[in-house]
Amino acid sequence: MAELELITRPDETAARALPSNVEAEAAFLGAVLIDNRVIEELTTQVLPQHFFEPIHARIYERILQLLDRKAVVTPITLKPYFEADEALKDLGGASYLARLTADGQGLLAPRELAGQIYDLALLRELVAVGRTLVNNALDTSESVEPMEQVAAAEAALYKVAEGASTGSEAQGFAVATRTALGMIEQALLSGGHISGTTTGLTSVNEKIGGLHDSDLIILAGRPGMGKTSLATNIAFNAADRLRRDLADGIDADKSVGAATAFFSLEMSADQLATRILAEQSGISSEALRMGKISRDDFQQLSYASQRLAELPLYIDDTPALSIAALRTRARRLKRRHDIGLVVVDYLQLLQGSGRANDNRVNEISEISRGLKTLAKELSVPVIALSQLSRAVEQREEKRPMLSDLRESGSIEQDADMVWFVFREDYYVAAREPKVPQDNDDIKTHEAHTAWQAEMERVYGTAELIVAKQRHGSTGKVRMRFESRITRFSDLADDSLAGHSYE
Repeated sequence: MAELELITRPDETAARALPSNVEAEAAFLGAVLIDNRVIEELTTQVLPQHFFEPIHARIYERILQLLDRKAVVTPITLKPYFEADEALKDLGGASYLARLTADGQGLLAPRELAGQIYDLALLRELVAVGRTLVNNALDTSESVEPMEQVAAAEAALYKVAEGASTGSEAQGFAVATRTALGMIEQALLSGGHISGTTTGLTSVNEKIGGLHDSDLIILAGRPGMGKTSLATNIAFNAADRLRRDLADGIDADKSVGAATAFFSLEMSADQLATRILAEQSGISSEALRMGKISRDDFQQLSYASQRLAELPLYIDDTPALSIAALRTRARRLKRRHDIGLVVVDYLQLLQGSGRANDNRVNEISEISRGLKTLAKELSVPVIALSQLSRAVEQREEKRPMLSDLRESGSIEQDADMVWFVFREDYYVAAREPKVPQDNDDIKTHEAHTAWQAEMERVYGTAELIVAKQRHGSTGKVRMRFESRITRFSDLADDSLAGHSYE
């Protein structure tokens, strides 16, 4: 059997035309101009940049602006805005607006037309991503970083999947204003405390107004201060609030909770789960690890685990993640589970691209910038835990300062908020004098009595020091901390009453 020959027609060009359907765009615009309610009934969000024909994009953008003012949009009301439009003059001037509504065929299937316009726009974006990927892969004039190109390609594809334009354009102030008003409305509906995602701690929410989208929050402290405990508490509280709101019939976009991704580079997933189980069951973490629990405790533990089974909290305990790999995994979780909060424990365990020439300060700078980029890219708050330098231990005043952030000043620069966790009882306990015996002198007894009084004053309390906040004031928030079950709570919470520090 002879092979089929490829036939090349003279009118074909080497490059294929971009996917588009100008007739579908015109029919859809005609349907909207005939009945403005068509836009309210769409299941696909069509934006001006989804139109292939520039004049159609400008017409649709003006339609949206007029509808936002509660105006009725028709060819007559649109006419004044396009009398000087040169591109429209080539199509017959303002009469083109009337021709859009001439046959009304778009009213037969406006949703299908909108879906096609959107899908073709995504295909054009894919073409642009593909061209960029090919061009970058063929360009070997500079240092070749294949994994970085893979990460960049996946980021571009994520934007396409989210319906975002690969070419970021300036945002109109009207759009930014609507977004800001939406945040203010959310704060109003929440009782005046939260305009973002809840931390689950009323005192913290009142200080910062909740966790805001696109913010990078650095949570730092010396070992033993409870950084991971606080981060775990916040992650659980946000995820549990979303679970409860959804069960109550509240839409996810109206909830102050959020599905949460917890990247644990220090602890395993089962260790984090044990912390959360201890908090929710009221059984100490040590007792759970050693199995020193009664049958009643086990039943309580089983009940707590059943309640947590549907918790939208996703734990990734992959060790030695690079910042590029973490961003890739976070994008996947955003796509699959619509996460609204990312927690990273902790920043110094992440790896950079390897181009810092063994300069750890530059590597940390790259990581902090990458985390801030991730927060903006996914439009979610990112909480990154960080170590502090040992300078804290070498001075009399143990409360941390911004200068104590370890290894890089860029952490402070990139962060929208910097929090420090400080537990005075940790340092007071370390200063315990000799326990007096019957034959000791009175000074020994007085010293220990004074220490006990000081310990009683500070035991079970903690400070969250807000050292930097772009959106508000700095200051301190006092909380309770119960080390037995690694739980933070508001100071007004009397759940810690009756516990002994001994």
